[in-house]
Amino acid sequence: MVKSREEVIEEFHAEVNMTADELEKWLEDPKSAKAGTGVGIESGHKIVEILRKNPDRDPEKYDEEDIAHMRKVVSYAKRHLAQEDHLKDTKTREELENTKSTIR
Repeated sequence: MVKSREEVIEEFHAEVNMTADELEKWLEDPKSAKAGTGVGIESGHKIVEILRKNPDRDPEKYDEEDIAHMRKVVSYAKRHLAQEDHLKDTKTREELENTKSTIR
């Protein structure tokens, strides 16, 4: 079942737990290139754009392109979090911290 626009917006903001400035700083850090792919870095910049465009999170101010990207982010986060138990068994704490894993 496809999530509603409202569900996507709510889940996006629950999953994106950094401000635009924090995320932009992370994307500029060389560690981010080691933690993700080019697609992930591009997605991060698009997330920064979405956060800056609508700092008040007014649902009416998101266009369809924003919602489409937010939907991708929510879907990715769901898949990624499902894999985290495996990561605990294969990475050190330092590696998890360097990849901005949600595992602490």
